[in-house]
Amino acid sequence: GLVDNHDFTTGKAIYGIDARAEGMFYAVVARPPVYGGKVASYDAADTLKVPGVVKVIAIAPPPIPSEFEPLGGVAVIARNTWAAIKGREALKVNWEDGPNAAYSSDTYRARLSEAASKPGKVVRNEGDVERAMAGAAKRVSAEYYIPHLAQSPMEPPAALVRIVDGAAEAWACTQAPQATRGRLAKRLGLPVEKVKVNVTLLGGGFGRKSKPDFVVEAGLCSQAMDGAPVKVTWTREDDLHHGYYHTVSVERLEAGLDASGNPVAWLHRSAAPTIGSIFAPDPKHELPFELGMGLVNTPFAIPNIRVENPEAAAHVRIGWFRAVSNIPHAFAIQSFVAELANAAGRDPKDYLLELIGPARIINPTKIGDVWNHGEDPDRYPIDTGRLRRVIETAADGIGWGRTLPKGSGLGIAGHYSFVSYIAVAAEVAVGDGGRLSIPRVDIAIDCGPMVNPDRVRSQMEGAVIMGAGLATSAEISFKNGRAEQNNFDSYELTRMDSAPREIRVHLMPSADYTRPLGGVGEPGLPPVAPAIANAVFAATGKRIRQLPIRDQLST
Repeated sequence: GLVDNHDFTTGKAIYGIDARAEGMFYAVVARPPVYGGKVASYDAADTLKVPGVVKVIAIAPPPIPSEFEPLGGVAVIARNTWAAIKGREALKVNWEDGPNAAYSSDTYRARLSEAASKPGKVVRNEGDVERAMAGAAKRVSAEYYIPHLAQSPMEPPAALVRIVDGAAEAWACTQAPQATRGRLAKRLGLPVEKVKVNVTLLGGGFGRKSKPDFVVEAGLCSQAMDGAPVKVTWTREDDLHHGYYHTVSVERLEAGLDASGNPVAWLHRSAAPTIGSIFAPDPKHELPFELGMGLVNTPFAIPNIRVENPEAAAHVRIGWFRAVSNIPHAFAIQSFVAELANAAGRDPKDYLLELIGPARIINPTKIGDVWNHGEDPDRYPIDTGRLRRVIETAADGIGWGRTLPKGSGLGIAGHYSFVSYIAVAAEVAVGDGGRLSIPRVDIAIDCGPMVNPDRVRSQMEGAVIMGAGLATSAEISFKNGRAEQNNFDSYELTRMDSAPREIRVHLMPSADYTRPLGGVGEPGLPPVAPAIANAVFAATGKRIRQLPIRDQLST
């Protein structure tokens, strides 16, 4: 902040969209509206009549799986961005929609739900769940739905590329300069040492800008202009319609409780398309790193646990999103724990701590005989004492157990991810017409030794704001293969009036430098939505089992 502050405040900071080069052209791309689609035919006659438009080129569709290749389509190259956009509007394109033309969120949700209702690939198995379930005094089940999400960084993707004397140079808001360099070299037919990538300020990324498809588009446009510099700009509509989306998910949980309300059996089925679908043809199961994000390594002291991963095919590009599969896993598990607490007539915070059990070190390779996913568990075992401590700290911070007025409630959630322990306690108020407000959120983090506590604090505050949006308003849905949301009027981010009014961050200092440094950019996000949802139940008695909450409280 101190290094860049003057440039930020005076508008001199250079983001991807600010990159300039002498003799530069500007481009936008008309991309297939359905993933896997391609151009059947196009007519650029009217486009070429738009003042400022200089060239129209076809971009070949990628192979499927597409990895980080551009989606293909038709690029309009012009002397300014406005002319390029107007030229694209005048373009006549007949699209061949391809194999994903029938993809619709409502019917796909039903398919995921059906898959989660049947036995699936077993990815963790301890004890005898069926026997324990059969002998339980009470059985509780619930199904949770988390929609596709878009990273929607404030600055949409933008990149400038020029090619001089067989060497390409790029300026881009990229999170992955090495991958960008390799992809540009391959697509432009250049040796890697002949490609240079300059990283601008990011303007937000959240995983979207780790995929360099937009930089390759700029490279292909520059190549078509004999190496002249061309900047490709994505509009917000482009960003929402053609992204790498966070996966959609149905999580089904069932527990058997004994006469005292304690769980003796736990069954969790997670059905979600995998990120692996952009790298390999038609994988149907979550990859080990996705399973290791709070699913198979749930650190609960329950004697009989089975986790299953039913098949789920991808119909859009699935990509990294801040905290990745931790989001659906944490939402479902932490919501379900609160449901079990209610079924047992217990305080949700006390019940959660009892499920975690006494402080102990869990090496996940020792869980059953199937767990060896995600972070190296020998280097990064789970310390349940640290998880307990953040939950207790967040609860103390918000004043857990205090009397609240009618229509208000407290909720809590804890989660381990990226070698950090996070807990969130949220206070919500539900007013007339189901209007939801969030007076306060307390978030506690133990990430081991902290190099820059102020940076940790700011990441937690940002995670709470973003998490509130995921909980209340964010959703990408599909109809006939097409994303239904166009801009921030329909893909809603947290606005000032809906943001938590007060965010209190509790840092757990650690002087133990033998501990690994935990992450702070991603792990703050997963517990936010379940804490808010649990608080809604405390306030209204209404269970939130699908995100976003949006208008569920108005009925």
